[in-house]
Amino acid sequence: MRAAGIAEAYPWRLRELIQGRRRYLRLSQEAVAARLEISARAYGNWERGVVKEWTDQKLYSLAEALEMTQFQTVRLFRLAVDRVPQPQLRSPVRGMSTGTSVSALLEDYRVLIEAQSLPAFLIDHGWNVRMSNGAFRMLFEGVSRRPASMPATNFLRFGLFHPDAAKVLEGDTAWKLSILAQLAVSLECYDSDPALQVMRREVYLDPRLRDMYLNDVPAWICGPGSDLIHQEDLRLIRHPDPELGLRGCRFVEETPRALQALGFKRITLVLQEVDAPSEAERSGCRPFCHAA
Repeated sequence: MRAAGIAEAYPWRLRELIQGRRRYLRLSQEAVAARLEISARAYGNWERGVVKEWTDQKLYSLAEALEMTQFQTVRLFRLAVDRVPQPQLRSPVRGMSTGTSVSALLEDYRVLIEAQSLPAFLIDHGWNVRMSNGAFRMLFEGVSRRPASMPATNFLRFGLFHPDAAKVLEGDTAWKLSILAQLAVSLECYDSDPALQVMRREVYLDPRLRDMYLNDVPAWICGPGSDLIHQEDLRLIRHPDPELGLRGCRFVEETPRALQALGFKRITLVLQEVDAPSEAERSGCRPFCHAA
């Protein structure tokens, strides 16, 4: 159940998200209503929260009309019906009933990603790295040993707390904002996960990270709204190989059903050539809307 005070804040936060997203897209209420195939008056009621019942269909339609990312859609459901979107039912995966078959699957997958030339790794819902390939390990080979925040231990903790993260993740502010957005959406989906809760508490202990989490991430939600996996813009990575040097990076998820059934995601870092970045791009500065 919602705690007192938090429950009272949900309606205006929902209005803020819907209105902020529409304004970010520069759409009128009439334009959004046309996308939803409802009257402008009916949409106005939706935006004001005057809705008899928020059904999943209404929320999914609204998310589509407002071009929401997965991050924004999860937040929409949280604020409207106090839960995350219902996952699609997955059919059982044959051969996954015993520990031996799971081990065999993971060993086969380890061989597969080791053969890949691009950095790739396997994560669980809390971004604990369950498996990584040689290209991933090479990318971070120069970082100092910090057991609690190594990239091959937990990628979110590395990006937020490791002192050497900025040596690889070029444009520290942009990376930290995306990672904090990922932490926020992970907490939306797994709010009782103790490790994620500890990470959030550690963010609050750092004045800079706390300010970004409390002020910039909410504004990010109604604008780009991207977490790490779904970001559209390239992030910059400095590869230790001088022949590669500065590269653009995008996270690409490609997860077969067998891994999904185990609660894992496979992430590949797609590295691309980039032009020399401007000072603003290096610092991670970029405009985004602030909620009204």
